[in-house]
Amino acid sequence: MVRFKLRIHTNYVLLLFLLIKLFYMLILRPYIFNRFPEIISGVSTKIGARRNSPYFFNMSLSVGDDEIIVKENRKLFFESLGISPENISFQKQVHGEEISFVTKGGLAGASDAMITDKPGIVLAISIADCVPVLLYEPEKKIIAGVHSGWRGTQKKILLKSLMKLEELGCSSKNIIAYIGPSISKNVYEIGNEVSDLFDEKYIDKKAGKYFLDVAGVNLDILINFGVKKNNIRVSHLCTFAMKDILHSYRRDGVKSGRSLAVIAMRENI
Repeated sequence: MVRFKLRIHTNYVLLLFLLIKLFYMLILRPYIFNRFPEIISGVSTKIGARRNSPYFFNMSLSVGDDEIIVKENRKLFFESLGISPENISFQKQVHGEEISFVTKGGLAGASDAMITDKPGIVLAISIADCVPVLLYEPEKKIIAGVHSGWRGTQKKILLKSLMKLEELGCSSKNIIAYIGPSISKNVYEIGNEVSDLFDEKYIDKKAGKYFLDVAGVNLDILINFGVKKNNIRVSHLCTFAMKDILHSYRRDGVKSGRSLAVIAMRENI
């Protein structure tokens, strides 16, 4: 009798896993925005639409994946969040310090941060190791999405985005911030020429190798700017380590897919 029950239980688990593989889409939902019903946010993962190696559930049109499949992936992801595809604003991310103020969907141009005060417009940040930061100022009803790799972090793209928000009348004390999944300091090896660009507090040196805490730099930028600690949520999911869930260029190279971290304000709230 015990063996029979165990066999049933095992078969149930296998069936459940198969159903997940067939139909499940895994989306990370930043709970720090949950108290703001007007905000839509989420981060896509490798899991969705039964996509397989090498690109899995990929959101990028520039990595070599089939264009039709990528557009289907985007449609499924956006629909699951209640987002209209025509309202998505993308940018050509160049690891720089340019900021785009957007008022419509489509390509915003070459930049690494986008800001909008228009409800319905979705800011989409492409990631596969770099730090995504989503920002919301509930008093002024302004959102921002920032892409901050080590180059953008060194150029202080997040700080410049915060300063731009301040110019638009936002208060640092009101800003709600989410730092999304990125490559962690445990595995993000860099050369000494890069380590020299950062304060030593963000560098771990192990066995003659240097490791950078990019998310930690961006967290301190938020805090030093005056964003309240209890208004900040940091994801501790490592893109490199979580090989079954998250895309990582450092881990998978040119065959890596991309995730999207998105934020928008609903039109009817």
